[in-house]
Amino acid sequence: MFRRKAFLHWYLGEGMDELEFTEAESNLIDLISEYQQYQDAEVDDYDETDEEQQQETEGQ
Repeated sequence: MFRRKAFLHWYLGEGMDELEFTEAESNLIDLISEYQQYQDAEVDDYDETDEEQQQETEGQ
């Protein structure tokens, strides 16, 4: 909605600046990428644990 500037006039009329929206968008993108790093790390840990359990089962 920000890219289309939909409803932006309401916020600007209340005293906000467009720069605040740009900064908030940047913060949100950073937060999403940080969470994706944690998600990728958990998937890698799960795969390693799953392989170890399969090897132990085959060895018995």
